[in-house]
Amino acid sequence: MHYIFPLLAVLSWAGNTVITKMSASSIEPTEIGFYRWLLAWLLMTPFMLRPTLRNWWRIRPHLGKIFIMGTLGMAMFQSLMYFAAQYTTAANIGIIQALIPGISLVLALMLLRQRLTPAAIVGAATAFIGVLLVVSNGQLGQLVQQGLNRGDALMVGAVLSYALYSTLLKHWQVAISAMQMMYLQMLAAIIVQLPLFLLQPKTGLNMDNIPLVLYACLAASMIAPLAWMHGVRLMGPSRIAIFFNLMPILSLFIAALTLGEAIELYHWIGTAIILLGVFLAERWKGKPA
Repeated sequence: MHYIFPLLAVLSWAGNTVITKMSASSIEPTEIGFYRWLLAWLLMTPFMLRPTLRNWWRIRPHLGKIFIMGTLGMAMFQSLMYFAAQYTTAANIGIIQALIPGISLVLALMLLRQRLTPAAIVGAATAFIGVLLVVSNGQLGQLVQQGLNRGDALMVGAVLSYALYSTLLKHWQVAISAMQMMYLQMLAAIIVQLPLFLLQPKTGLNMDNIPLVLYACLAASMIAPLAWMHGVRLMGPSRIAIFFNLMPILSLFIAALTLGEAIELYHWIGTAIILLGVFLAERWKGKPA
């Protein structure tokens, strides 16, 4: 029964890659990003406002750190994903997200001064090769000549943002509850995105895009994080981490079933290489170097 919670979280996030792609044709990226966090924050406010205010004396010294993390992990990561969806496929969005563990390893080495095993370094490099194979459509030589397309480049930027967020979350270790942290980071994302939301042209909410906003708000922003946090409590962070590696595979299947995106051989090969890299980094033990 413990497996239900991480599986629910990963399935919700994989589904969000498809929702992100679907939103590209029905609502402006600045709109869905802003509405998503605003609605989630409003739904949490009746439950979180009082505890947060009672704990304000402990929160106040960390407001700057919370604002930076909310900007990186919620505002920038999700906004870049929505912009990327206008130029790339849902499958690529899901697969490129698998770079997060590898980039986090590199950032941990740089910022946290962690000593990495050779396996961690080899694993991160292997996963990176897998992503290069996917974004080049299986033709690495063409990637060298033409570079990344705009959508994949934006997704790499999104992944860099989230990996930095994850590293800072570990580095700073703000001593407040996970729910209060999430609530305040949502508020930071709303504040950061408000100027762009006001300045950019708008599609407006309608019957086509409201279900997309609701999914992004309820499933991806609330249910998935809560299920993941509950899974961490039940199983521990090291055991649950492997479930995140299902993201690229689930994204491929969901994109194929719902959007009719073709699954090419290079998708499978790239995903397999990424998972191999993550497996090496997490499971192959050795003396830190």
